[in-house]
Amino acid sequence: MAIRDILVHLDAAPAAAARLELAAALARRHGARLTGLVVIDIMLPPIATPDGGGAALGPLLEAMRRDALVEAEGIRTRFEATTSRIGVAGEWRIAEGLSAELVARHGRTADLVMLGQPDPEAGAPNATAVFEGALFSSGRPVLVVPHAGRFAEVGRRPLIAWNGRREAARAVHDALPLLAGAERAIVLTVGAEGDEDPSAEILDHLGRHDLPASAAHETAGDLDVADTLLNYAAESGADLLVMGAYGHSRLREFVLGGATRSILRQMTLPVLMAH
Repeated sequence: MAIRDILVHLDAAPAAAARLELAAALARRHGARLTGLVVIDIMLPPIATPDGGGAALGPLLEAMRRDALVEAEGIRTRFEATTSRIGVAGEWRIAEGLSAELVARHGRTADLVMLGQPDPEAGAPNATAVFEGALFSSGRPVLVVPHAGRFAEVGRRPLIAWNGRREAARAVHDALPLLAGAERAIVLTVGAEGDEDPSAEILDHLGRHDLPASAAHETAGDLDVADTLLNYAAESGADLLVMGAYGHSRLREFVLGGATRSILRQMTLPVLMAH
């Protein structure tokens, strides 16, 4: 299936400009419509206090909402200027409510959802919730763009993290339209010495999709899986990492750590994830 609709979640963070540029470039490359979405997420519950202090929140929240709407107009101006300059069809959307729910809802009618890397220093504490909402509730692949760096294109030199599990298979399937016309792909497995190589069948499958691919195997050694993947991506010149997300439960990953959480913290290139 071709990519015909791309949704990009935008905000006022500096990194959003690079994310928008990449989204527009992908829309042009695939002949897709690009939808820019801003969510006004200041829906705090009313607070009642004995001294009536809760009532004072009303004017404060309304002032915050007005400021957010003004900020959104600036983002809209940049979105429309970018789509016009690059020459892609664009649609602007603004929604009010919980970001995680609304990004997932709007993403359900897109072929690809593009988000920014959660960045605790950017003043967006709900970014991880937005990512997980899109990943688990949109039914679409999620392309996460790092908050540092600029990326002219993705999918020409993909690195595919493969372990033979369901999440990895889902990610590969969802990535295929994005990888059309790739120069080459590397299927990387990470494990211990002597582990069975699970890549033969996926290489055959990719070949039937006219995607030139080769296999590689790395042992994590003193590094964890995420570090191994990112180091290999840098050394091989990959422009996209394709991986399944949350192979373990989110609770287990939160307690013990996991590749998904580590990649989200440390990513240095765009990552397409699916669950």
